[in-house]
Amino acid sequence: MDSIVGTAGHIDHGKTALVKALTGVDADRLPEEKQRGITIDLGFAEMQSDDVRIGFVDVPGHERFVKNMLAGASGIDVVLLVVAADEGVMPQTREHFDICRLLHIKNGVIALTKTDLADDETLELAKLDVAELVQGSFLEKAPVFSVSSKTAAGIDELRSGLLKASKDMHRGNAMHEPRLSIDRSFSVKGFGAVVTGTLASGKIDDGDELELLPPGRKVRVRGIQTYGDSVKSSRAGQRTAVNLGGLSHDEIERGMVLAKPGSLAVTQIFDAEIEVLEDAPRALRPRQRVRIHLGTAEVLARVSILNHAETIEPGARGFAQFRLEVPVASAHGDRFIIRSYSPQRTVAGGRVLDPLAHKHRRVDFENTVAMLTELADASEGKGNAAEIFVRMSGEKGLRIDDLRSRTAFRADILKDLIDTAAAQGLLVDAGGVLITKEVFERFKKAILKVVETYHQTDKLARGLAKEIVREQIFKRAEPEVFRAATNSLERAGKIIVDQDVIKVPSHATKLTPAEKSVYDGLNDIYSRAGLEVPKLEDALSRVAIENGLDQRSARMIFQLFVDRGELVAVTSEYYFSRTALDRLTGSMRDLARSSGDPTIDVAKFKEVAGVSRKYAIPLLEYFDRARVTRRVGDKRQIL
Repeated sequence: MDSIVGTAGHIDHGKTALVKALTGVDADRLPEEKQRGITIDLGFAEMQSDDVRIGFVDVPGHERFVKNMLAGASGIDVVLLVVAADEGVMPQTREHFDICRLLHIKNGVIALTKTDLADDETLELAKLDVAELVQGSFLEKAPVFSVSSKTAAGIDELRSGLLKASKDMHRGNAMHEPRLSIDRSFSVKGFGAVVTGTLASGKIDDGDELELLPPGRKVRVRGIQTYGDSVKSSRAGQRTAVNLGGLSHDEIERGMVLAKPGSLAVTQIFDAEIEVLEDAPRALRPRQRVRIHLGTAEVLARVSILNHAETIEPGARGFAQFRLEVPVASAHGDRFIIRSYSPQRTVAGGRVLDPLAHKHRRVDFENTVAMLTELADASEGKGNAAEIFVRMSGEKGLRIDDLRSRTAFRADILKDLIDTAAAQGLLVDAGGVLITKEVFERFKKAILKVVETYHQTDKLARGLAKEIVREQIFKRAEPEVFRAATNSLERAGKIIVDQDVIKVPSHATKLTPAEKSVYDGLNDIYSRAGLEVPKLEDALSRVAIENGLDQRSARMIFQLFVDRGELVAVTSEYYFSRTALDRLTGSMRDLARSSGDPTIDVAKFKEVAGVSRKYAIPLLEYFDRARVTRRVGDKRQIL
């Protein structure tokens, strides 16, 4: 088992010395840290027993370097809260503790350091001080160890306590794709760019293709180390160094994320549930500029409060939307910390609910809050996040790939959630686009209604054009949803999709006696004409006059011939019977076979067809389009 233990505590309370006493490693690696005697950036060490390996993240205690502490805290499984016995709880002790609590770290132990400098009474006061701090929190029942890094008193007991806490801890991200938030990057001569971080979920294999986010760069893993050893794979809970191919060290920054391609959203606007600290100096307000610490990233953002009161008071919870000044990689359920812009102070924490949110209208706040409440429950395993996100997508639907990037769930986990919701009659998979069953059925009813209404108003039409149905009903939906809805209705026998139109099975063209006379007249004209057809307007005018109808009505009846494929438009003016065109096609191919010459010119075509040039040219151009012939210079090749 692998576990990440992170230190937390005030400056000069002995965090780094304690890590060295436990592991033998001095986690202060920067020359400036050695000179000043304080931790400035993150330090790392490891400790191993027979069945547990612990990676230590030693964080700075100075208030000026809390942002560095937060970069390390994002990957912690177990917190080691360090309080100097001779000083007790101090300001950064409280802030570090608040940060761990807001990040919902669930496991930890407490170390009272520098016991060699404290008498028994002072030690007891420090214990009471700590007990008051952690009362009612995840550390209320945590073991407390009195230790001295200088004399090694209590170090073995603390080591055993940390190993036990690591064995008992439960990592809640087993459902997610691999993700590594980068806290350091550097270049190694002969190898190129190397990044380090705590692998929060999944595993990374040597040779994997990953995505560097937010840039969206595809990179190749060219080597992996965990705790200084070269390995083939790294798994969740391990401090990991990854040698990357395809980019230089200068292109990488702390706060970027390595993830499986397509598994994580890049966002500049997200909805979240917020908890404001009781001792925050003021309420969280609209348009307030804050610092968001998400993973190892620190970004500036503006707040939009999602309630009618427009504030979230100290000690209260609520929902808010954050608009970031630069993009970050995030997923549903991610925890983050909010610090005031200036002076910098931790004021709240939260978890991302919708990483790809859109602006909410004030009139929709009630519905927005209801949906976010469901998402908050789902992030704790009390609901189906996939179904909720699909429901939020409304008529548009949600592509499975987009759902995956919102949640960062493994493919098998996501499939189980989708299948469960589908089995419950909540979701429909419309060709890779998920939509609620309710919306899908509403779409199907709308299709039937609009087609049936069209049949009533235009009884002679073959059906309603598919494109018109799509534009009227599916304007907001993905194209796959339209296809799935029409396919479902067709399988059920409720509609017929005939090439470019939709009709109901009961629809039949019923002509009045006058309309039947027009139909017969047009049939007679084009049957007799052969390949020397009249202009369309002349034919329509003739039958309209003969039957006492207007030309518009005659055109509607004429359209029946076109819809049935009996007449074919060669030009906008000239229509020919399908029978005559098929007969001419056969004559040309017979000529090519009998003569042994597959080519024909205009003169020969006129002779074969028995028509003038007025008809010959349009017919030849039609045959070119229909791929009966192919133009080669001044001739055509009969295909």
